Amino acid sequence: MPFPALTHVAITVTDLEASTRWYTNLFGEAPVLDEDEESGTFHHAVFALDGGTLFGLHTHTGSTASGGFDEHATGLDHVAFSIGRDELESWTAKLDELGIAHSGIKHAHYGSGISFRDPDNIALELFAPPA
Repeated sequence: MPFPALTHVAITVTDLEASTRWYTNLFGEAPVLDEDEESGTFHHAVFALDGGTLFGLHTHTGSTASGGFDEHATGLDHVAFSIGRDELESWTAKLDELGIAHSGIKHAHYGSGISFRDPDNIALELFAPPA
């Protein structure tokens, strides 16, 4: 039996309003869902991405800031979004247009990518597999 595809990613942010604006600019679309969750313990804004993946921003009731994201700590290292090799240049231009600092295109034998960070310093990547 094959392992199922990834359906969604949810990250916790410190300022939901600011992060929702930032991701709306990045994705070019508003969230498809922006509400308190039924349990009342968190609020989520959810974006629908191409390919059917959902990307959620969460803020939890009563939570305290942990000092920011660190991919060297146990847990999430980064989230990578799939792009084609022919899209690498246009995405660097788009990130520049949005004022988002990035690594530029980095090439490796396993693919090419552009790394950048969200307002909470969460590591993100646009990744193209090798030709």
